[in-house]
Amino acid sequence: MTERASNDDQFTQPDPGRARAHRDFAALSRITERHGATEGRRTRWRHAVILDPYEAVSLVMSLAAGSAEPEHGEEPVDDVDLTAALTLIPRVRAELDALEAGLLDLSRSRGLTWQAIAFGLGLGTPQAARQRFERLTERTRPGG
Repeated sequence: MTERASNDDQFTQPDPGRARAHRDFAALSRITERHGATEGRRTRWRHAVILDPYEAVSLVMSLAAGSAEPEHGEEPVDDVDLTAALTLIPRVRAELDALEAGLLDLSRSRGLTWQAIAFGLGLGTPQAARQRFERLTERTRPGG
């Protein structure tokens, strides 16, 4: 059966991974078009001199894995660079948790339902989205 035929088959269950990948691409495209279409828009939240922790970890990973090309004369990633990137992982995770908790809180305050939030997060139920929010809120609370 061809790819097209399987997509048109009303009785074949859709592939959730593929659907999620399409939504990811659509989400990146939408946000890029609306809020990141220029260099100024893409870099307005970045620090002008120093990388943020996520950027630093991503850069080391990309250079070490070969998905980013080093500039001429740039030192190769060494074990100390890898250790430095690993050192930043807990901070990146904490910042991402706080970012997600804030986005969930903002979404609820703007009237998004738990069902819509669950869909956006790729979760199966509104209850799962609400529980995730509660866990994130607990983890990101000062002293939590």
